[in-house]
Amino acid sequence: MKVLLVGNYLPDRQDSMQIYASMLESGLRDRGHEVCLLQPPAVLGTRVVESSPLFKWLGYADKFVLFRRELRRVAATADIVHLCDHSNAMYVPALAHSPHVITCHDVLAIRSAMGHFPENPVSATGRMFQRLIARGLRQAGVILCVSSKTRDDLKQYLGVPEQRLRVVPNALSWPYEPMNAEVSAPFLTSVGLRRDEPYFFHMGGNHWYKNRGAAIEIFAELRKLPQFARARLVMAGGPLLPELRAIAQKRQLREVILEALGLSNEQLNALYSCALATLFPSLEEGFGWPIVEAQACGCPVVITDRPPMNEVAGGAAILIDPAEPTTAARTIACALEDTIGTRARGLRNAASYTTERMLEQCEVLYRDIVNAYRAQR
Repeated sequence: MKVLLVGNYLPDRQDSMQIYASMLESGLRDRGHEVCLLQPPAVLGTRVVESSPLFKWLGYADKFVLFRRELRRVAATADIVHLCDHSNAMYVPALAHSPHVITCHDVLAIRSAMGHFPENPVSATGRMFQRLIARGLRQAGVILCVSSKTRDDLKQYLGVPEQRLRVVPNALSWPYEPMNAEVSAPFLTSVGLRRDEPYFFHMGGNHWYKNRGAAIEIFAELRKLPQFARARLVMAGGPLLPELRAIAQKRQLREVILEALGLSNEQLNALYSCALATLFPSLEEGFGWPIVEAQACGCPVVITDRPPMNEVAGGAAILIDPAEPTTAARTIACALEDTIGTRARGLRNAASYTTERMLEQCEVLYRDIVNAYRAQR
């Protein structure tokens, strides 16, 4: 099958979306398909520095004006077109005469533009942009959803009929596995941990829904317990914002919180493998890769008890309400008294998120779309 994958504009630096597109590209090619990964080239966007107010608008011109003609041309030669990220839903009208599918990772930005999350206000231009994305999703032939939560949100908030939605969960993006203390030691030392130093781990950027402040508050309560009095908190995914530093300072934790930046997959593997637990108190997600990454390393993972986190964790996580840090800390401490069962269930759950399974489901979806398109002609 000739598959055209449409990836993201590289200057936008959307790393997780680049990883997703690359997983599809290499995996489908290995399975014998003819694959082309097409991304909008940076033409106008290279003419100004990234800090310029014009950078965003020239990027829009590159993506949504200059790229459309090339997209139509290449799409005409493909059996199926797969838009790898819903933020490119404005391309859907250009694909009206081609079999296509678009992956929707979440509808958080769309819902923010609808005013559902007061903690994340959206500008007037941002609201307009999200309306265009929502319109493209409504027009799409088939939408691949990375979780049941994303599917349900598309039905509830955008009114997309269920028959146009298909759930294909993400696969692990790297072969994470348990790493013993001896192998992990140099990687842990490289991020600033001393040998045998106990720590909790948090992986997540500074997006509002990652709820990093709650991770610090929960850690503060854990430190009050004798068994965790020496523990540190390692925070990866981005430098702490001033408001997070203020929380840490108020809680007298600045000296025991370690910011780990620019990590390699091997360093992440080591950090997951040796942590007391991974704290993942997100308020919202589309999927939540760190949940299965931690599980794949045999690390107990603490999650907010709401979808999609509890869906992705598959009954193999410590469930908390991050709005109640004292109660959450007690729940975590109790669960960590015996982690054998939690680790085993987590390893089994993570083992189901394979690239092979994701690709098989994509192939079935592609065939269904192509056959339906041919039947209509």
